[in-house]
Amino acid sequence: MTQRRTFLLQSAAIAASGVLPLAAQAQAFPRKSLRIVVPNAPGGAADITARTIAQAISGPLGQSVVIENKVGAGGVVAGELVARAEPDGHTLLLVSSGTAVSAALFRQLPFDTLADFAPVSQLASFDLALVVAENSRFKTLPELLAFARANPGKLNIGTPQVGTTQNLAAELFKATAGIDLQVVPFNGTPPVITALRAGEIDVGLDIVGPLMSQINAKALRPLALLGDKRSPSMPDVATVRESGGSLAAFNVTSWNGLSVPAKTPPAAIARLNAVINAALAQPDVRQKLAELTLFAQGGTPAQLGEHLASDIRRWSDVIARAKIARQ
Repeated sequence: MTQRRTFLLQSAAIAASGVLPLAAQAQAFPRKSLRIVVPNAPGGAADITARTIAQAISGPLGQSVVIENKVGAGGVVAGELVARAEPDGHTLLLVSSGTAVSAALFRQLPFDTLADFAPVSQLASFDLALVVAENSRFKTLPELLAFARANPGKLNIGTPQVGTTQNLAAELFKATAGIDLQVVPFNGTPPVITALRAGEIDVGLDIVGPLMSQINAKALRPLALLGDKRSPSMPDVATVRESGGSLAAFNVTSWNGLSVPAKTPPAAIARLNAVINAALAQPDVRQKLAELTLFAQGGTPAQLGEHLASDIRRWSDVIARAKIARQ
């Protein structure tokens, strides 16, 4: 009996030796302030999302969370900084659908988008829309599709720069719908709006947020949203997939999330994931994001990792089919 008791005590000690280090790591993290590196300029949706989350998680973590904007080269500058950071959970990278586009578009990056980062959690998703000028002849997406099919090459669609999520979404829409129209890239959203209002282009495709002031002012009219469901903020606007046919499964949204350097301890990732998801469940956080037409959407590290990998595959395909030159 004594030998059996001794064996059980030894077994329990061995089992605990594998668990305690993880528990100790979780309790020790974080040891200092955290920083979220954002590959976008201050004031935009990505920056505001990061700042909203930073404020919400700093209390539960017991540390300040600062935002560091590192703009340039399609997120490459920010990505390289975080990839080389100490993998201790204190440096995070705001990743997005743009991260997937860069991985698909650039021939060579100073990091491996999938291997050099560990996903933590998605933060938010946001809609893209097809819009026309208020006085456009097209009142619905089916009308536009019917015209495009009857008049190949006669329509054009404006987007921000080549290689942006919006630009690639237009190429995907064109290919999926099986229509012949010209995708015209502009240097950002304001020139797209100007060209639409001047009648220089027939339709525009962009993220909803920057278009809302024009939509609310009745200068632009949304024909359809590109996601899988209607938006609570615009319940009367149909989705592209409601057009049916080849577009019945169409679904494109933009999104963002947070990752850390690869080899970050699992306990730190788990702690970050828990506080982020708790923050995204708070009504005030959800409301603040919703005011920017951003929809709070957390999840597991595995879900973010698969979402990023899936988007890289999708946009690589679109880039190849559209014959867009890789950079």
